Amino acid sequence: MSARSQLEAIDGAGDYMTLATADAAGLPWATPVWYATPDHREFLWASSPQARHSRNIAVRPEVGIVVFDSRQAPGGDPGAAGAYLSAIAGRVAEADLDRAIAAYSRASEAKGIRAWSRADVQAPARLRLYRAVATERFVLSGLDTRIPVDRG
Repeated sequence: MSARSQLEAIDGAGDYMTLATADAAGLPWATPVWYATPDHREFLWASSPQARHSRNIAVRPEVGIVVFDSRQAPGGDPGAAGAYLSAIAGRVAEADLDRAIAAYSRASEAKGIRAWSRADVQAPARLRLYRAVATERFVLSGLDTRIPVDRG
């Protein structure tokens, strides 16, 4: 299985990603968030701007992301276990909001959750739509080493 196929399978196996952020002083914070991805490179989630990870992203947009299938038995094939990404994150820009809401809403509805609209992620709503765009993507080999998804 190619690294790209492996990444797509991992993305399809779970609903949550672990988002690792740091504040201005470098103090780390990790949190699970429900996400949608239209292309396995852009990751979308809804969060409060007051959440610690959102405040961290506002001052330090570089993030780490792990997506994994938590249903996998311990000691199983490490190559199927997870995807590791470096990304740049922030609130979805106004110009991209309709496209991002549509992608997030499609994923939400596919899981039996409600559709989303601008009203759900703009003032006075509590949540905003965030995105992370991957700058590096890796999966694990059977030898527990990272394989880049994008080669060349």
